[in-house]
Amino acid sequence: MQTIYSQLISQSLSVAEKQVSRTIDLLNEGATIPFISRYRKEVTGNLNEIAVGEIKKQYEKLQELTKRKETILNSIEEQEKLTPELKKRIEDSWNSTELEDLYLPYKPKRQTKAEIARKKGLEPLAKIIMSQYEKDIYLKAEPFVKGEIKELDEALQGARDIIAEWINESEDVRHSIRNIFSREAVISSKVIKGKEEEASKYRDYFDFNEKLNKCLSHRLLAMRRGESEGFLRVTISPDDEHCIEMLNNRFVKGHNDSSLQVEMAVKDSYKRLLKPSIETEFASLSKEKADKQAINVFAENLRQLLLAPPLGQKRILGIDPGYRTGCKLVCLDEQGNLLHNETIYPHPPQNEKDKSASKIIALVNSYNIQAVAVGSGTAGRETEYFITHLRHDRKLQVFAVSEDGASVYSTSPVARDEFPEYDVTVRGAVSIGRRLMDPLAELVKIEPKSIGVGQYQHDVNQTELKKSLDQTVESCVNLVGVNLNTASRHLLTYVSGLGPSLAKSIVDYRTKNGAFHSRKELLKVPRLGDKAYEQSAGFLRIPDAGNPLDNSAVHPESYPVVEKMAKDLNCSVSDLIRQKELRNNIQLSDYVTDKTGMPTLSDIMEELNKPGRDPRQNIKTFEFDPNIRSINDLKEGQMLPGIVSNITNFGCFVDIGIKEKGLVHISNMADRFVSDPTEIVSIHQHVQVKVLSVDLERKRIQLSLKE
Repeated sequence: MQTIYSQLISQSLSVAEKQVSRTIDLLNEGATIPFISRYRKEVTGNLNEIAVGEIKKQYEKLQELTKRKETILNSIEEQEKLTPELKKRIEDSWNSTELEDLYLPYKPKRQTKAEIARKKGLEPLAKIIMSQYEKDIYLKAEPFVKGEIKELDEALQGARDIIAEWINESEDVRHSIRNIFSREAVISSKVIKGKEEEASKYRDYFDFNEKLNKCLSHRLLAMRRGESEGFLRVTISPDDEHCIEMLNNRFVKGHNDSSLQVEMAVKDSYKRLLKPSIETEFASLSKEKADKQAINVFAENLRQLLLAPPLGQKRILGIDPGYRTGCKLVCLDEQGNLLHNETIYPHPPQNEKDKSASKIIALVNSYNIQAVAVGSGTAGRETEYFITHLRHDRKLQVFAVSEDGASVYSTSPVARDEFPEYDVTVRGAVSIGRRLMDPLAELVKIEPKSIGVGQYQHDVNQTELKKSLDQTVESCVNLVGVNLNTASRHLLTYVSGLGPSLAKSIVDYRTKNGAFHSRKELLKVPRLGDKAYEQSAGFLRIPDAGNPLDNSAVHPESYPVVEKMAKDLNCSVSDLIRQKELRNNIQLSDYVTDKTGMPTLSDIMEELNKPGRDPRQNIKTFEFDPNIRSINDLKEGQMLPGIVSNITNFGCFVDIGIKEKGLVHISNMADRFVSDPTEIVSIHQHVQVKVLSVDLERKRIQLSLKE
């Protein structure tokens, strides 16, 4: 079966069958996507993480389809209707829609109209009508008026019900109707009468029509949300007359009474059975497609957010701003440990500016604070302004940090576990401070869809969303690497080959025995065996290890290669890392073996050039326009600095320092056609925008990146 899987995936992805087959072997052995793409390049033919992930996804779908085929074959066999031809067709089919069409005539049904008619003995009459040879069908129908059937029309109606079901269950018919839907179907939405005022946010879809194959994902998801909330009625339909005409041309032969009965059955079959069934299919397929696009946008946004530049190990003053409830302050050491917390009230209604200023200056001095992280939510702008205008005896960097998800973290079991004796405001401030130090390490503690960088994240398939976002988090964590001696249990969970249980075991072992001194020591952790070690070791870092390779992305299995390089140059591994001129003398081709090829050797050399270096960029400070304090300060034509806060399929949202985010529509991103906003912008990118329009009533701001 794996050979068939490899062939199908190879054709679908345009990847060599051998590459697919070897990747599947690795997956079956328990290898993770990050491990395969980073440390098994020779085996897969240098497939990257995206390709490996796609192979895994398609492999899992084919396995599910195989199980479905087994269920269908068993069901038909139990009915004693499984012919050799039908069995072969089912076994050879790898299209789920085709498979269900083959099964439809044999699928156990509820009490349909056709089934009732069959029980009344009307199937022979249906066959007579369908042949269309009988001119006087009423005469032929008279013998069927008996028992439960009291009238001629009742007999004919039952026969038509059977014919309608035959038409509906025809594989060719369903294929033809699908083709028409695919080319011509229009998605329409109308507001439900009497809900106009309540549904005002869906105003754009009160009377909306568009070809389904042209409908953008965000529009479709918006309509479906309006439908689920009870405000819109959404339909998908082609030209009904065209479909019925096509069916008549296929089934209606001649112009006698029998033909008229068939024509009536055709119309009933289309409207009662075929159209609703195919519409449901296309509603599901179009939603699945829109979900996929929205999930891809969310995953890419999340990736950019997780890989946002870290400030690094600095002493941080974290501030969760507020007006009436005050600003919660926390002082954190270089490892993010909480040293001190308290509250100040520099804003209305208390206005304790002098007292708050003195407190800030005292904390900066007492705890040797090097940077300030100010939450970007309510009162964030005012607090940032207040902090930056204080005089300190040192250079103090002040950063606005996104609060998205901080409240979710502060009430989570993770936060309660970390800070059981503190309330939610302290936990929230700690999260803000730690995000500045290392966004990745802190954001992994929050459910990804709560971070606030998605598009209709609550409307898409939640299982697929979670799978995609978890894979994105795993990818980012393993790309950056994790400090084995400081990483939280939640961060370790996403390391290749570990998971929650082993992550907890590592932290427990570290607590009991102290810091790890080598990667090899991981094998002493309870329940962490050779396989988990193989999968995880290359992604874990030990900065002060005796072996400098333990703080690099060089996998332990490749240590002998590096040691041989050093031995051949008559130097130590440390010398090899420190001295570029030594590395320049290495001929990689001399170290190629059956197991270690040029891809791995090239990766080793790249890592020796910058061992353990964080792949993320350096963080930059940013200042909003000080004259813009609220939406009322905006005027058309203004040029303003901003930060990209979210990206969607239709554009991006930009934070310009006020409560409301501005939208840069995709048409206003460049002086050329843009199909994908990520071509132009990325999360947290610093941009200059022009104000195009301000809708004070709806609190909407239109911006442009042109010029």
